[in-house]
Amino acid sequence: MTPERKKTGFTLIELLVVLAVIASLLTLALPRYFSSLEKSREAVLQQNLALLRETLDKYYGDKGKYPDALDELVSSKYLRGVPVDPITDSNATWVSIPPPQPEMGGVYDVRSGAPGIARNGTEYQNW
Repeated sequence: MTPERKKTGFTLIELLVVLAVIASLLTLALPRYFSSLEKSREAVLQQNLALLRETLDKYYGDKGKYPDALDELVSSKYLRGVPVDPITDSNATWVSIPPPQPEMGGVYDVRSGAPGIARNGTEYQNW
């Protein structure tokens, strides 16, 4: 005769309870996670815009005119590279604003080319 062995392991009910607890915790955490991602993208966008505008002012102070394109800031060693717009994940979507007088150069100011509305209710294109 063999002695009875006690079976070890989890029952289906125990596994379902654990999965239900994990799912309820995820429903609380995921909205906060995505909200913090959006908030950080907007903060990086504001920082990149400030960096580009400051660099344009330095270029104008040194050369007496604005650059013809953003790539000219890189070729003149004012920037290592054109920053990426975090909303569009591209550095080619920046919108260049020309100066009031065309003889002053080509890029007076820069704005984001990202479509959509920020968390504060303003459009990214107006930043």
